[in-house]
Amino acid sequence: MELTAEPCSPVKVEHAEGPFWYGDRLGWVDIMAGQLWLAGYDGKTLTDPRSLQVDRPIGAAVPRVLGGWIIAAGTCFMELDEDGRATALTGDLADSATIRMNDGKCDPAGRFWAGTMAFDETPGAGSLFVFDGSIRTVVEGVAISNGLGWSPDHRTMYYIDTPTDRVDAFDYDLETGAVTNRRPFTEVEGGHPDGMTVDDEGFLWVALWGGGAVHRYAPSGELVATVRLPVTNVSSCCFGGTDRSTLFITTSQQDLSLEQREAEPDAGRIFRVDPDVTGPVATPFTGAR
Repeated sequence: MELTAEPCSPVKVEHAEGPFWYGDRLGWVDIMAGQLWLAGYDGKTLTDPRSLQVDRPIGAAVPRVLGGWIIAAGTCFMELDEDGRATALTGDLADSATIRMNDGKCDPAGRFWAGTMAFDETPGAGSLFVFDGSIRTVVEGVAISNGLGWSPDHRTMYYIDTPTDRVDAFDYDLETGAVTNRRPFTEVEGGHPDGMTVDDEGFLWVALWGGGAVHRYAPSGELVATVRLPVTNVSSCCFGGTDRSTLFITTSQQDLSLEQREAEPDAGRIFRVDPDVTGPVATPFTGAR
């Protein structure tokens, strides 16, 4: 099956990433600009977009059950309120001169998982962390810590370290957040795997950086569908909308030449497609204060 996504955002940013739907709003980040963007949705177009600014790169943001958001910013976890006030919840997890936070999201229990990467993408310089009021290092020796997702039965966690060009799976314990038995889930071709989400049927939707597409993989690892976009760098995706049936897809202008930017006027916008399946909205952060 092949589908085509269309742009739905009046906002165009440099590097849109980390989309999430919560309440009646879509959120996403522009990483190096240090911006969290929020917008409503009228069923076709994102409406009333606004942004909150912090003084460091934002790799990911998640809604907070008590209001506001928790963000993986710079090299630490912070809370961010509706007025844009950011307060650090942890110390730096790495040298902020060379390392930054990257993709992340909350697991089904409300713990915030987020990873790091080197600005120059040095292999092995990154890690994957989980934050629930305290910090635990889960995976070390990562190049570009990226997409995360959990199976509907909460027994499997999926994870992407982009340069491996594959999706890995772990056994996952919902009660403790422990992950074990890391193994390859599927090899990715046609682009580099970036962010992802898991739908209500347990199929993975994986954004392809450099591939102009999102791939849908069955729980067996088989590629079963492709969503095409008219841009090169597709960064992540999430389900949302009032009935959770819209797949929102983030894209980027990062690493494009001037000629490519002119040829891809919608790079950096949010795209949408209705793939005839639903998916979960964001789980809010439940820990820390």
